[in-house]
Amino acid sequence: MTIDISYETDIELDIPYEDIIRQMVVAALDYENCPYEAEVSVTVVDDKEIQKINKTYRNIDKATDVLSFPMYQYEKAADFDNLDDSAFNPESGELLLGDIVISAEKVTAQAKEYGHSKEREFAFLLVHSMLHLLGYDHMEEEERLVMESKQKEILELNDYKR
Repeated sequence: MTIDISYETDIELDIPYEDIIRQMVVAALDYENCPYEAEVSVTVVDDKEIQKINKTYRNIDKATDVLSFPMYQYEKAADFDNLDDSAFNPESGELLLGDIVISAEKVTAQAKEYGHSKEREFAFLLVHSMLHLLGYDHMEEEERLVMESKQKEILELNDYKR
């Protein structure tokens, strides 16, 4: 398992973010019964940087809490039986998941807004993004309900409760 972690802001979350990243990446993959070792990148930035990334890649000129950049487009979410060679790193053989970018400022603000810890908010954003990297979405109501149910269960299985 390769998890590339970058902390690119002076804003301190004062939480064990590296441990939470490792825990929740593995938890999401285990929950979805991923049979492969995987590769993912997680970067923590400030609102200004995530706004720039959001504008560049989504043409939305505002800060957001998390961005997901999947490396592979699944025909059906988390369908590991029908992956082609492009889904894997040719050097390591690991499943290429993609990139996650999280705003440290949004973690703090949303934890306060929703009345839970920064650890729980950070874990939530990671799980949410991991599900996107595995092909889940929430554009349609039915998809949203599936994704929310999975997020809640993964978080609860790892003792992150509201």
